[in-house]
Amino acid sequence: MVVIPCLKVPQRHAQMFRKYLLSQGVLDRKYCAQKHPDGTVTLPVIASVLGQLDLVALTKDVAQDSFCEIVDIQAPSLSKKEKVKSSHKRLVETAQSLLVSKGEEWNEDLERDIPSRWQCHGDLVLFNEGSFNNAIWKEIGSEFWTAVAVTLGVKRIAQIKKISQDGYRTPIVTVLLGDSSYVTHIDNHIRYEFDVTKCMFSSGNITEKLRIASFDCSGETVVDLYAGIGYFTLPYLVHAKAAHVHACEWNPDAVKALQRNLQINGASDRCTVHPGDNRQLPLYALADRVNLGLIPSSEEGWPVACRLLKRDTGGMLHIHQNVTTLHHEASAIDSEKDSSLEESSVRIQKDMHVWTAWASETARRICTLLSDTTESKWKTNIKHIEHVKTYAPHISHVVLDLECKPL
Repeated sequence: MVVIPCLKVPQRHAQMFRKYLLSQGVLDRKYCAQKHPDGTVTLPVIASVLGQLDLVALTKDVAQDSFCEIVDIQAPSLSKKEKVKSSHKRLVETAQSLLVSKGEEWNEDLERDIPSRWQCHGDLVLFNEGSFNNAIWKEIGSEFWTAVAVTLGVKRIAQIKKISQDGYRTPIVTVLLGDSSYVTHIDNHIRYEFDVTKCMFSSGNITEKLRIASFDCSGETVVDLYAGIGYFTLPYLVHAKAAHVHACEWNPDAVKALQRNLQINGASDRCTVHPGDNRQLPLYALADRVNLGLIPSSEEGWPVACRLLKRDTGGMLHIHQNVTTLHHEASAIDSEKDSSLEESSVRIQKDMHVWTAWASETARRICTLLSDTTESKWKTNIKHIEHVKTYAPHISHVVLDLECKPL
């Protein structure tokens, strides 16, 4: 039996502790976190760097009203990342074996053409662009895709080539194996159904969906300006218990999927869907919270959000943005090092000052917009900056939690 060290924390603070451990390079991402019946969560930590942890300082930095302790537990399941690594190895072996059986010579270029990550939606795997580019895969055809499906334990294969510039961010997807492109995806007990050839789904946003799920929005009216198929709308309704959500979406295919997802998750009666351009939204001064979940920038929605906040109490804006952080001193070697957990954490810490500068300027501009919109004085307060994911080299998807109050 393999035993590993873990940090035991209350479930309500688990996400905050996880973020801190990640930033310090102590979180062992090989294993999954585990929930326990007593309301705690154990977060795997790297044994060789346990000496870096000061539990008193850790609790003070993360949540002063919380607690934590080091415990040893039986090794839990491998994380998704580790499982993907194992699946990638099997995928390479499958491709190599099939090609060699057909008299083809295997080489490093072909191995590099095998993807190391992908999206899984039920029994369908969606590969990203930049993989399986070699003409040989197309030549082999369905025999190859069937072998890939068997290796990954799915029935259907699809590949996204690019995102359309049609204003709806419609994905250009080719179904390589199977007849249907309609999928079911379950995140944190929420069921999403959609067509992968018509609607986007970003698995990289799972941490933000979990964060929203931890909010207490009881009694609140929330407006989701870029609802899509319900990525954030549904966590607000199902887990955060918002009293009502106004969900805005202008992609007709996404609107249909959103309405379906509200129905199957039992939340239709607490959500009003507004199809079309949110800039034409006929709502004013009713929101306790506005979600602006559009990247690379939600700036076009800022005036709308300011118009929607309650005049007497104000509220919270969750502003998404892709922020560029260029480090000119970084070399190719540095980039390779950045792929490790420790180097990635250091990079995030270095980038924080850039995110903070963007957040401060955004807070200033929102304050001006609010004053102009309402013809009264407001104040804004940066409550939190959340790093969601690395969108591309030197580009980070972040969320600013901005509290807005009338004076």
